[in-house]
Amino acid sequence: MSIAETPIAAIRGSHRATGDGVHLVARHYKKGVRLDTHMHREAQLVYAAKGTMQVTTPKGRWLVPPDRAVWVPARLEHSIDVLADIEMRTLYFDLAWLAREDRRNNLESEFVVRVSQLLHEAILALFDGRNNPDRTGLLVRLAILELHQAEDSAAFIPLPHEPRCRRAADIVLADPTGTHEIETLAREVGTSVRTLSRLFSLETRLSFKSWCQRARIAAAIEKLSMEANVSVKQLASDLGYASVPAFSHAFRQVTGKTPTEFAKTK
Repeated sequence: MSIAETPIAAIRGSHRATGDGVHLVARHYKKGVRLDTHMHREAQLVYAAKGTMQVTTPKGRWLVPPDRAVWVPARLEHSIDVLADIEMRTLYFDLAWLAREDRRNNLESEFVVRVSQLLHEAILALFDGRNNPDRTGLLVRLAILELHQAEDSAAFIPLPHEPRCRRAADIVLADPTGTHEIETLAREVGTSVRTLSRLFSLETRLSFKSWCQRARIAAAIEKLSMEANVSVKQLASDLGYASVPAFSHAFRQVTGKTPTEFAKTK
């Protein structure tokens, strides 16, 4: 992991500095690309105007469809996996800029934000080639103000740190469509069912069953993002859902869309 001496200016792609501590970078990434674990001196708002990505931090893993964006604080290690071709639009903020705006203390942890139509249009307007400094300043501040819609996204998979619990989580994530009984996992990682259940609740704030549910939906999002003409019926069956309506209900809770609607926007 590294922090480049000039991390923003060195980024290939469309880059523009506002002159007062904000940098705007537009990049296109093909599906399958992985941005390995790294960090920046600046805080950043990462938004894929099109496509789906997965962002991983020490806290957990987010699946980020086009109606969400991710806030990543300065010097926080993270990686990004591109699940479908994305048009990434990233706003980088010097810490001095955040301090002047009196927003630094409110943005110290990573989170996902649901992208309102206003935030979507503000971000796109910053990359439309109109370089009026006053307009740019207003749009940047508007984007920051819209971050009040931060949410504990159901697309977030918290990652436990306790070794036994993490090994169990990794087993599930390696095959999220499989049937994972907590009794079997407990034996595999060398602990009791009661201890493993307690650890999942303590470390992820979710029951083991709820955590596995999130992992299954994350697998569905990844499959829908990366494969064309996926059968929703087959996908529901592969994930262990009794019916397509049951799968669609669980999927809508995470993404706000049915699987079919999500596939059309990827």
